[in-house]
Amino acid sequence: MSTEALLHDLRGQLRDGGLHGCMLVRDLHTGEELGIEPDTQLPSSSLVKVPLALATFERIRRGELDGATALDVPPGRITTAGPIGLSRFRHPARIAVDDLLYLSTCLSDSQAADALFGLTPPARVAEILHELGLRDITVRHTMDELTDTPVERFDASDVHLAHALAIDSGTSGRGHRVPQLDTTRANTGSARAWVELLQALWTPSKIHPEVAERVRDLMAHNVLRHRLAPDFSSDASTWSSKTGSLLNLRHEVGVVEHADGQAFAVAALTESLVPAGSQPGAEALMAQVARRLRDHLRQLW
Repeated sequence: MSTEALLHDLRGQLRDGGLHGCMLVRDLHTGEELGIEPDTQLPSSSLVKVPLALATFERIRRGELDGATALDVPPGRITTAGPIGLSRFRHPARIAVDDLLYLSTCLSDSQAADALFGLTPPARVAEILHELGLRDITVRHTMDELTDTPVERFDASDVHLAHALAIDSGTSGRGHRVPQLDTTRANTGSARAWVELLQALWTPSKIHPEVAERVRDLMAHNVLRHRLAPDFSSDASTWSSKTGSLLNLRHEVGVVEHADGQAFAVAALTESLVPAGSQPGAEALMAQVARRLRDHLRQLW
């Protein structure tokens, strides 16, 4: 199948499956890439925890922070809600910065992320990204702002209404009635911007090698593996990644490294057009489309 025919087919599959997809796959050795709307900006949701980890490790390297420093995290001090990690703790905890990085990145613990944002605020994270040559990912707010969405205002039986609002209230310029989905106010990045970050982590030049290695190690131990991992993990490959989810957004970015030495960065950012919270079919579809892009790119070169 030609590249043009493949992309047409994949766009049709996404549309038929109720998804708008913005994707990019890049061979990290050759730089060849293949994508669908790779330059469209979308809110990042929990993907921002990777830049947060990068900035925190960079500050540790510079001697501005100590990974062994323990922070007191009493219940309720950081208000971010979530189903796992510190949000489930019932008693005060004293946790080292290094361990907060594990919780934030590997478990996508937003409360741990906000403890880290307390040390390195969003503006400082953005500044460090710029210093490292990564200028196309915006970091504007902490994770606690993601808890004040329409989902929290509806009963469980009416959550579909929040998703309908997310789907129907955007503008052609990517503004939105829901602030967390408005690309002028949210943390944002395109598929290309996230692939650029992955490239910088896996083939570091401006990023210090030790810092890049520590971020890669966290992504390799990501425990959320229900989205792209089934299509990229095998006995002959490893998948290192980070997911992001908010209302109708389902994202994952990562790198698949094959036993033969090939390595591909993958960014799959999607918006669901179906007003429902649980959509395992959408998770499977975005993985299948991302893998077909990777397979086609691998065959071409």
